[in-house]
Amino acid sequence: MEKPSSKFATFITLNIFSKVLLGLGNLMSPFSKISSTPIIPKEEFEWSALLEENWEGIKAELMKLLEHDDALPNIQDIQPAEAFLNSENKWKTFFFFGFGIKAQKNCEKCPTTTKVLEQIPGMITAFYSILYPGMHIPAHRGIFKGIVRTHLGLVVPGKTGDSRMRVGKEMIKWENGKAVFFDDTYNHEVWNDSDGIRVVLLIDTVRPYKSPFNKLNQSIINSVTNSVYVKDAFKKNEEWEKAYHTIFP
Repeated sequence: MEKPSSKFATFITLNIFSKVLLGLGNLMSPFSKISSTPIIPKEEFEWSALLEENWEGIKAELMKLLEHDDALPNIQDIQPAEAFLNSENKWKTFFFFGFGIKAQKNCEKCPTTTKVLEQIPGMITAFYSILYPGMHIPAHRGIFKGIVRTHLGLVVPGKTGDSRMRVGKEMIKWENGKAVFFDDTYNHEVWNDSDGIRVVLLIDTVRPYKSPFNKLNQSIINSVTNSVYVKDAFKKNEEWEKAYHTIFP
């Protein structure tokens, strides 16, 4: 059962902090060094090739984890605020980094993936995002424009478009080994209408801004990192890591 302090942190995040961050992000948008469109061209990220050139090694480590996928945590087991997106428990995760905090044991389990992630400029969060057949993540939006989200397709089942994501009015159809970049503050939702598991490597990076807004952006991100919400999520992941790696060393 979620502790009262955790519930309070979730309330503050969803009802107060998120509105402030959305407002700040929108005010800073004109000073972004990259596009502020729903889907951002991958040519604007020099390191996109790093992901795509190493995707098979990343997938190999994922496939070993999926041999015991029932032991992996639901998204809300780590981030309780996401519970409304996963009422059917069909969205599982495996965290490497969360707002710059390293999940040490998970990273040791997947050295190839970790090596690639640590070469990405401004990387702050990364995890395997695993959706089971029939999963629909309802429409929602991120809380801060100062972060850019990336998906690297690792397991894309079914026909083209069976697994897809709408961002604003645009549609992403994942492909194995291909990276896509988007602004998650736009309303977005996800479907896995196939009969197989869909997995992407989800990565959040710091959006580059013109000075002095780059410093303001980093200060905001540092504040989020030090929030009760993030610390609580990291503690939950640490507890899960300890139990998981005892069973699967």
